[in-house]
Amino acid sequence: MTDENKSSYRSIFKATSLFGGVQVYQILIQIIKSKFVAVLLGPAGVGIMGLYQSGLQLIQQLSSMGLSQSAVRDVSEANGSNDMQRIAKTVTVVRKLVWITGLLGLVLVVCFSPLLSKASFGNYDYTIPFIILSVTLLLDQLSAGQKVVLQGMRRLKDLAKCSAFGVTFGLFTSVPLYYWLGIEGIVPTFLLSSVCTLLLSWFYSRKIKIEKVKVTPKQTFEHGKLMLVMGVSMSLSGILNTAVAYALRGFIQANGGVEQVGLFQAGFIIMTTYVGMVMNAIATDYYPRLAAINKDNQKCREAVSQQGEIGVMILAPMLTICLVFMPFVLKILYSDRFLAANEYISWACLGMMLRLSSWVISFLFVAKAESKLFMINELSANLYYLVFSLIGYKTFGLVGLGIAFALEYVVYFVQCYLIVRKRYDFSFSNSFIKCYGIQLLLIITCLVIVLLLDGWLKYTTGSVIIAISCYMGFKGLNEKLELLSLVKPVSYTHLRAHETAA
Repeated sequence: MTDENKSSYRSIFKATSLFGGVQVYQILIQIIKSKFVAVLLGPAGVGIMGLYQSGLQLIQQLSSMGLSQSAVRDVSEANGSNDMQRIAKTVTVVRKLVWITGLLGLVLVVCFSPLLSKASFGNYDYTIPFIILSVTLLLDQLSAGQKVVLQGMRRLKDLAKCSAFGVTFGLFTSVPLYYWLGIEGIVPTFLLSSVCTLLLSWFYSRKIKIEKVKVTPKQTFEHGKLMLVMGVSMSLSGILNTAVAYALRGFIQANGGVEQVGLFQAGFIIMTTYVGMVMNAIATDYYPRLAAINKDNQKCREAVSQQGEIGVMILAPMLTICLVFMPFVLKILYSDRFLAANEYISWACLGMMLRLSSWVISFLFVAKAESKLFMINELSANLYYLVFSLIGYKTFGLVGLGIAFALEYVVYFVQCYLIVRKRYDFSFSNSFIKCYGIQLLLIITCLVIVLLLDGWLKYTTGSVIIAISCYMGFKGLNEKLELLSLVKPVSYTHLRAHETAA
């Protein structure tokens, strides 16, 4: 392996570890915060918070136009060119656009505040609070613009600090306000949280020296048109995901009751939030890195395969552990009443592994700003996921939902691969195919063990598979990153020091 490849793998692993740690920290802080909120505000207060958030998020999804995602591509591409004028112009356009879209969100909430109050609470008593909270859409959009610059310019440590300090300040500001004001503290807390996030993002983004350039409104529109088109596509994809999730939960409730929805929701959160944090951590660095080289298909092939390998080596051992020990996880996070979700989660673990291979490919559509192709791809994926899920639940119950999740990503992978193969002459490296194939086989073996065996036999044989998966993952990481070389010199120096002292 060349030194350049080793450097690439190390960069990928370092970024994934950094943002993986941040995600774990954010989840822990969120758990602590949720506990305080539940105790201080009670079910009614938690419900009011949820209704405020739902109403505001709906408007935000429409008004933000997906800039927090799509603009990263343009900033990354400009940064990759090393053209200071281009970088300055792109960042200036992004900052102007977030002001425009942020103000649009503020105005929409103010205009529709009576309707939001009526739809959310059944009366108009919350119209004024919604008007006050409209400011948060502007503040949050401005924060998103600053974070786009940090991510696109690859200032990953600053971005990680911004995220970590943001959730920490959110905890330490919200708890005293809820203790002091109770339910009346919800609106001030939302406002203060948005202000803190904006100040932090501004503090870190101002460290980046950007030349001042004059950009006219016409130039802003012309330069930002591609960002907005891609952003709207990504925003519509998010709305589509929400609509499919809503329809599926409604179907489960109609055919199985609220308890079945709760079991599905618990399993879904474990997969997307706790296990899915690996992919979220990967995306923070992977997306801007891929966007910066999007014109070079050869470099894109290398980046996708390298990112896929690191992802497999980290994710696969986690999935084998989840497969074997999920009953204990469900008891810790929820209670014995949620053990019925275990078989759904088992099949979903296989789905997550299949998702990784298609997920690393699908970023090519975003990195290359193929907005139409991206939308068609996501629309078809959502449609057959919904169909598979409806048929699966009607036939096999919760287990059928897990099978549908896995089946979706088999079809999605084939779909994505055929498109990128033809359009970008893409193919995975032999190294990725070998690494992924071995770990996928181990996960399938682990799934069979969990489904067919029980008691000590399941845990014993399952632990063997976990050990093999962890060994293969560590071995692969060591080959790519030379992890042991970082330990051996320290041990040798330490030994020599003792010999000299003697």
